[in-house]
Amino acid sequence: MSKIKTVYQCQACGYSSPKWLGKCPDCGAWNSFSEEKQSPKPLKSFSLSQPQPLSKIVGGKERRTHIGINELDRVLGGGLVNGAVILVGGDPGIGKSTLVLQAISKIASQTSDSNQKTVLYVSGEESPEQIKLRAERLSINSDNIMLLSETLVENIVMTADDMKPAAVVIDSIQTIYTEELTSAPGSVGQIRESAAKLMFFAKKSDMPVFLIGHVTKEGAIAGPRVLEHLVDTVLYFEGDKGHPYRILRTIKNRFGSTNEIGVFEMRDEGLVEINNPSELFMSERPLNVSGSTVIVTMEGTRPLLVEVQALVSPTTFGMPRRTSMGVDFNRVNLLIAVLEKKAGIHLGGMDVFTNIVGGLKIVETAADIGIISAIVSSFREVPIDSKTFLFGEVGLSGEVRAVAQGDSRLKEAAKIGFKKAIIPKSNAERLKDNFGLSIVGVKDVEEVIENIRG
Repeated sequence: MSKIKTVYQCQACGYSSPKWLGKCPDCGAWNSFSEEKQSPKPLKSFSLSQPQPLSKIVGGKERRTHIGINELDRVLGGGLVNGAVILVGGDPGIGKSTLVLQAISKIASQTSDSNQKTVLYVSGEESPEQIKLRAERLSINSDNIMLLSETLVENIVMTADDMKPAAVVIDSIQTIYTEELTSAPGSVGQIRESAAKLMFFAKKSDMPVFLIGHVTKEGAIAGPRVLEHLVDTVLYFEGDKGHPYRILRTIKNRFGSTNEIGVFEMRDEGLVEINNPSELFMSERPLNVSGSTVIVTMEGTRPLLVEVQALVSPTTFGMPRRTSMGVDFNRVNLLIAVLEKKAGIHLGGMDVFTNIVGGLKIVETAADIGIISAIVSSFREVPIDSKTFLFGEVGLSGEVRAVAQGDSRLKEAAKIGFKKAIIPKSNAERLKDNFGLSIVGVKDVEEVIENIRG
């Protein structure tokens, strides 16, 4: 008999200790240790595969299946890859199960070799009757969607192996467990072992598997990053539950770009894809008001026009407040310091609030001159022309630096109906076409401020 070993494992980072600890010495989480029993597995003999020269291996393009939801196909890199394991995360109620149910209904409606495809939906949280209620709200009723209420991973793999479905959905991975471990479902060991078994099954059977994952109160996927390391693709929902728009962002993708986003709108009939997000973000933009301007940001291969708003007002407290939503807080503080030092815009006694409209989070630095322009516009109460847009990075010396894919940004803005572009001078010198726009190249912050006045 192998001796059973008892350890205490942190559910936040996976740190193991022979005794219980109140605070994890690795990640600092309090009351995160739970008892887990581990028994050493007997050693097995494996048939080792022989090494092969790279030049002798025949490469092949991965086989993709277009789901039929264009925004989802975009973030997946062009479609669903056979044998891929996809983790979908997000806040409770944001639309994870809704999107996956819509996706598998599209897959189930497709035909292959004169036979319709069957998909397996495994629920460890909801009963089949609850899933049926959601499907009725989405107007989904298909004989090819098979529902299974099960939490034991060995039974799930056995059922999927017998059915040979076109795709498998696990809702959610935190409720699945394996008999090989005695710890409770949702623990670090159970999540790791269950996900690993599903991953091995997906690769062996060439069958795509969707895993729906819970998130913590901080917004990260629950548990240590064992899931993100195991799976092929990580998709994450962003957006406020009280806001109708949802943004599906690719965090990791072994079969495509990690910068793509998909934009959806939550309606009564489910998540509806938005094919032209720029028009959506511009639809409710106020005209001829100070503190508002438009920038062009790149999300993967897609240029997006979004509105940047700023509000500058005298502070009533001893310490002026700085608040930013949708853009990095430290980046805004840096740009305010550049304005004070290089442009003579004194904001030391002012509260400064910045916001990216539509719930989008911008990480690229091409939004710098847009943020600066919105702040100056609000500070001086001077509106920026509604047909003008900007993009460009600002350095600590006040210089405006070039950004990538300038032509794509200009083409998208011209399609929406903008007339004037304020862009870095080096970008303006390398343009192949002006796309019918009046283009102004600027080299520093002072020139940006001068051009937004006119």
